[in-house]
Amino acid sequence: MTATALPSRADLAGWLTDAAQAVAGILTAEYAAPATRSYLAPVLGPLSAGPGVVGELNERLEKLLDEPLPATPVGLFTLASCASALGWLTESLAELTVEVDAICTRAGIPSLEPGREAVLAPAEDDEGFDYSFGDAELAAVRAAADAAGMEPDAYVDVLTDALRAAAAITGACMEISSGLIEDAQYIVDEAASDVRIGDGPGGLPTLVRSLLARMESAE
Repeated sequence: MTATALPSRADLAGWLTDAAQAVAGILTAEYAAPATRSYLAPVLGPLSAGPGVVGELNERLEKLLDEPLPATPVGLFTLASCASALGWLTESLAELTVEVDAICTRAGIPSLEPGREAVLAPAEDDEGFDYSFGDAELAAVRAAADAAGMEPDAYVDVLTDALRAAAAITGACMEISSGLIEDAQYIVDEAASDVRIGDGPGGLPTLVRSLLARMESAE
């Protein structure tokens, strides 16, 4: 293959943009939860769509590796961006799976003794999130809990965990998607000059910098 046959910067930016859209699509995926498992509704969409997007990103990465372009600075930049997105998304979905498994385990906790009614009063959780219910919300929670075969307080607990898990995967997908978009824009903006890899933090893809920052903050 000749140099003129290599993907252009516009092509590479397009690949990153398509990958960003695929990751963002996880957040709008829908998967109907049965009434007996309605507390899982916040996480079933991402859980069902995520593996397919991981597969798509993996295919994109393999196609990049099949090309002779990784030896070029712009090719290495694109490769690093795609690899970071794939790794980050895979890890985030693995964490979501663990959380969903824990939620399902909690949902199997024995119900209260017969004749004891759970009191669903305004409360504050361990993280300081204040939640309370009006009459309409309380009735809806009781109905959903009854359909799931759970006591209302136990139902609220697992639903809260599901909402936290959904928030975590949402944040990860948004950061991955926006990072891919920024990298795609960088490739386009630098069309008149060389894309530099490893020449200081500014020469690294957005997701690589984000991952390094996360690692440093975790130390």
